[in-house]
Amino acid sequence: MYFSKSFVPILKNNPTEAKIKSHQLMLRVGMIKQSSAGIYSWLPLGFKVMKKIEQIVREEQDRIGVQEILMPTIQSSEIWKESGRYDDYGEEMLRIKDRQNREMLYGPTNEELVTEIFRSSIKSYKSLPQLLYHIQWKFRDELRPRFGIMRCREFYMKDAYSFDLNDEEALFSYNKFFLSYLRTFKRLNLSAIPMAADTGPIGGNLSHEFIILADTGESKIYTDKRIFDVNNSSTLLDKKSLADLRQQYEKFYSVTDEKFDQNEFEKVVPEEFRVNTKGIEVGHIFYFGDKYSKPMNATVDFNGKKEFVKMGSYGIGVSRLVGAIIEAKYNDKDEIMKWPISVAPYQCAIIPMIKKNDTSNLEKSNKILEYLKSKNIDTIIDDTEENISAKIRKFNLIGVPYQLILGNKTDGDLFEFKEINGETQKLNIEEVASQILKAKSN
Repeated sequence: MYFSKSFVPILKNNPTEAKIKSHQLMLRVGMIKQSSAGIYSWLPLGFKVMKKIEQIVREEQDRIGVQEILMPTIQSSEIWKESGRYDDYGEEMLRIKDRQNREMLYGPTNEELVTEIFRSSIKSYKSLPQLLYHIQWKFRDELRPRFGIMRCREFYMKDAYSFDLNDEEALFSYNKFFLSYLRTFKRLNLSAIPMAADTGPIGGNLSHEFIILADTGESKIYTDKRIFDVNNSSTLLDKKSLADLRQQYEKFYSVTDEKFDQNEFEKVVPEEFRVNTKGIEVGHIFYFGDKYSKPMNATVDFNGKKEFVKMGSYGIGVSRLVGAIIEAKYNDKDEIMKWPISVAPYQCAIIPMIKKNDTSNLEKSNKILEYLKSKNIDTIIDDTEENISAKIRKFNLIGVPYQLILGNKTDGDLFEFKEINGETQKLNIEEVASQILKAKSN
């Protein structure tokens, strides 16, 4: 890919309407374009990042045995009336009518629809547990959409649902997702802390938000900083290991604002370990038992008796994660963004000095590109006539983690190679590929 042919409409300055760094950067480097209030088109650069995040989320869901489906964005009002949420959900739900005057809605979430799918398909307890997920657009009509994709009306989300016979098995499923989320955010190079949270309109009595610390976050959090040292490297999926993992986190006080108790906080957390700050919610898991299965009559046969299945739901904001990573990684003072290599729009930028009537550097760049592509390294060539310094600043802003420079100092088969904001090394192309592949495997 040549940069001159890529659709990356970069602005010289931060747009004045953007107040937080993720919104500023995404508009400035042409990742998104606003369509209407709280609704955005995703342009190639932003779409690539979001799809790479989506793939990591998908891999970690698959890893714990969740099956992928795809449910529609438009739902019938009838199933929401069955659950009792149609009138309770509020004005965030976009209600519409089709040409037959039937009441429809643009799904803000999918508990009702997935329960209807389950009850019409699964009849015996022998088919349990069932773990299902999809990755789909959602719509919630925010009163005051702001901060770009961080609080918008249309967003891309992974939501999963579990169906179990009893509370014990349901908590086993809940803990699987708890581990899966820790793994997911670790692969995104984010320190996401699970915090006891309010269940809100989803319902139930057990819930955790996964939150990354950020001054621009809208969630107030209160926690014990020792929670950051919990070892979450476990890969075991048995009941005891998963329960022990969750317990390691829950022994430290860690809650969102809705569940905060000042007296308890001061009682159980020594002053030197108290953290009172803001964060960004990047995931939320709920256990709500038979809240939906009972009114919607979702049962299985167990020893000749009908049992209402126990359910949970598990969400990750895929599009929101793009902004959350920027909030965590972008140095707005020096205008440097460093994407985790797992989701970077490109993993390496080849930056040749282009001279009039001299195509030698561009020809070398093409050969390097083909070699890096053969190693599955996502690479772009900057074939524009900007000077080297301007090109480096541009890729610092975009956030491509590695840069390979062909300039006056290029010496035979050795190239100037650097990580963003790092020291320049003289390496051959095999050594360049080796460094990038090592970073990808970590």
